[in-house]
Amino acid sequence: MSTISVFDMTGKAVSETELSDAVFGIEPNESVMHAMVVNYLANQRQGTQSTLTRTEVRGGGRKPWKQKGTGHARQGSIRAPQWTHGGVALGPKPRSYKYVLNKKVRRLAMKSALSTKVMDNNMIVLDSLNLDGYKTKAIVNMLKALGVDGKALIVTDVADSKVIKSAANIPNVKTAAVNTLNVYDILNYDKFIVVKNAVGVIEEVYA
Repeated sequence: MSTISVFDMTGKAVSETELSDAVFGIEPNESVMHAMVVNYLANQRQGTQSTLTRTEVRGGGRKPWKQKGTGHARQGSIRAPQWTHGGVALGPKPRSYKYVLNKKVRRLAMKSALSTKVMDNNMIVLDSLNLDGYKTKAIVNMLKALGVDGKALIVTDVADSKVIKSAANIPNVKTAAVNTLNVYDILNYDKFIVVKNAVGVIEEVYA
């Protein structure tokens, strides 16, 4: 078990908490994390791109000229791919890019990403994150107090509308609940700010 400092919203260290080595202290597996990131990005693709084939382009029903005797190359339709405004040969059609990785791979990737944040000292544990209302300034002041300059991911145990809306218009800041956490976001954001209660939930799920 390793220990990490717990801060309040003013940036003051108020206590320490233990982190499970089974979740936050493993040797990161880069190939698994890469596979998980590629999987996440592939699953985000809409796959709606589409081109018209020669059968779908309007016109071209009549043969442009007779087969022989004109001096031209033989042609069957002005909508063939080699013609301007013709159909597209072998073009993209709507498809799904989604695929599923093995459950063990997904768990190992998540634990590797979490361990990476701890190893690089980019994980910050908050004692609590309680807001009186929808106040962006409160989140901004908290980030300044914690010394966060770059991109930050704020993780709570459950979805909190006050936190979500207060941080929504802050550049390079994203909020997430434990059940929506993914490897891509953990690695994409510089600082991993997690509420103490959420740490327990993460350990309970992935230990």
